[in-house]
Amino acid sequence: MRLKRLLPLLVAVPLVLALAFVARAQAAKPKAPAGAATAEVKVGTGIEKMELQGEAKTFTVAAGAKIHVWTKVTGAADTTIAVVFTKGEKTSRQELKVPRSPYRTHAYRTFRKGDEGAWTAKVVGADGAELGTAAFTVAIQ
Repeated sequence: MRLKRLLPLLVAVPLVLALAFVARAQAAKPKAPAGAATAEVKVGTGIEKMELQGEAKTFTVAAGAKIHVWTKVTGAADTTIAVVFTKGEKTSRQELKVPRSPYRTHAYRTFRKGDEGAWTAKVVGADGAELGTAAFTVAIQ
């Protein structure tokens, strides 16, 4: 008879302790201050299993080839970023969602005849702030 009275208590106490531990652990996670978003930016010839392939600063490619920009964004969860390819007056922009932090993502641009020269790939946050950049040169065969 006593065991039937104690059983709910024996189940409830460990459950309450476990929930308190989880709540305390979540509260103790360090949160990045606002505006602390950054991005690691790399340029290469492809992406395989979310990792950059053929990383370089200078590319000699056939017309119609794609050059990829890989980025690891930190401190910008639940926002969007943009990868902006720039050469002089030429600009192309690709918007990407960032659901969590840190988050790896990538964008690419197809290079054609006339696209030779020095390029810059910038990763900008939703507020327009530059999070990271990479410079590279393209030569078309």
